[in-house]
Amino acid sequence: MALNGSSRSVRLLFGQIQRCPLGPTNHTVFQLPVRCVTQAAPKLEPRAEDEKAVNPIFENRNPRNLEQLALAVKDRGWKTTWPPQDFHHMLMLTRTQRNATAEVFSCSSPGPVLSCSTKEWALKRQLHSTYCVVACQALGEVLAHRCKQAGITRMVLMSIPWTFRSDAVQAFRKAMKEGGIILNEPRRKYVGT
Repeated sequence: MALNGSSRSVRLLFGQIQRCPLGPTNHTVFQLPVRCVTQAAPKLEPRAEDEKAVNPIFENRNPRNLEQLALAVKDRGWKTTWPPQDFHHMLMLTRTQRNATAEVFSCSSPGPVLSCSTKEWALKRQLHSTYCVVACQALGEVLAHRCKQAGITRMVLMSIPWTFRSDAVQAFRKAMKEGGIILNEPRRKYVGT
């Protein structure tokens, strides 16, 4: 009786299995004669006509690409404006009697892209004084790290000429350079059309 029940289930199983169809189909897929319960749909191969079509909508996924290749156009502005506007990223160090603040500006945004200040508690608790030479050096190290994380490696340091020679600005500049930031932008390449 048990043998008869198992043979019945085997017969039902073999009855459900069908032979895969052989012969030519409308797709050029080579099929081997295989027993299967279900058959997967054949994959369509791409046609050459589909590859020639060009998408009319172009989306630039890396807008800073031209800037990094030195091909992007910079706004020159007037020669009498201060600070000059011919930059992609500009670094400004501002020192007051109590604090020092460094900000990175982009030519396309009115506000700072990155900023760092000795008013921040993480810097303030590590420093004895928040406006001395050592504070500007620490400010340069922290801002260089933040710029590397943001992917900004080249920028122009704008400072008033008579404050550029001070020890604090020189320590800030040296810390930024040691942090891997290049403090000038590449010259623009002019490509003929």
